[in-house]
Amino acid sequence: MMIIILCGAIWRYLSPGGVDSEKARQVITGLVYNLLLPALILAILWQAPLGISSLKISGLAALGILVGLLLGWLACRSCRMPRAVTGAVILAAAFPNANYLGLPVLVSVFGEWAASVAIQYDLFASTPLLFTLGILLAQQFGQSEVRESIGHRLMRIPPLWAALLAVALNLGNVPAPALLQNTLSMLGESVIPLMLLVLGMSLRWEVLRWDRLPSVAVVVVIQLLLMPLVVWGGALMLDLEPRLLAPVVLEAAMPSMVIGVVICDRYGLDTTVYAAAVTVSTLLSLISLPLWYGWLPV
Repeated sequence: MMIIILCGAIWRYLSPGGVDSEKARQVITGLVYNLLLPALILAILWQAPLGISSLKISGLAALGILVGLLLGWLACRSCRMPRAVTGAVILAAAFPNANYLGLPVLVSVFGEWAASVAIQYDLFASTPLLFTLGILLAQQFGQSEVRESIGHRLMRIPPLWAALLAVALNLGNVPAPALLQNTLSMLGESVIPLMLLVLGMSLRWEVLRWDRLPSVAVVVVIQLLLMPLVVWGGALMLDLEPRLLAPVVLEAAMPSMVIGVVICDRYGLDTTVYAAAVTVSTLLSLISLPLWYGWLPV
């Protein structure tokens, strides 16, 4: 996984074949977001066991994100950061990279069954909160006049619609035709390597500067240390199924989500601070995630 991320990072600077990394990233992201990831979600959630554990996973994800939002706001307020920086730090501290990194990590560590944990964590809590509360916060702290309704934003999330369809088919006990299931699985197999490649392309080394260290440090402490602790404590209180504990806590320990860069651009937040937080938290997660895995009961 690290080698694939590194390949993406190298592509950003070498542009092999004359293919610009930013254009390649946009094309690959569009392909994954609109076709491949929905296919993977449909294939997995259609067959996955859903029940009270799904509600617990979603609740724990929401708990971690809401605590991250609060801690990020408190830290920025105490440090008197500018509004544009405050908005970027709050988003970076609260929303983990649950799909683009979380999904590959969970599948690699625990096996295919854990993919449903990453998908439920992201699509049943993280993504809805990002495109509702997260956008409202971006509008509040940003300088853009862009305004969209919550319903309009949620309508444009193909993976979310795929998840809702899969849950409906699952709970309705609708059998999956073998041909369709094989097709969805084949499309979904390409998601993980492409996600990792795009993650590497998204790392921006030029934004790393010493004056951004305090803002980035706030994000790293909350995202990589405090959020997983909060989710771990919540999981113990909810008596989460033992085999789900480690995957859920690792999801909470993921670095900042990449898509937040787009939100910062759109709503006038400090994109460079957010990009620096993504880059640093992603690099440090290569150390922190194995440590969390070693501490967790598996």
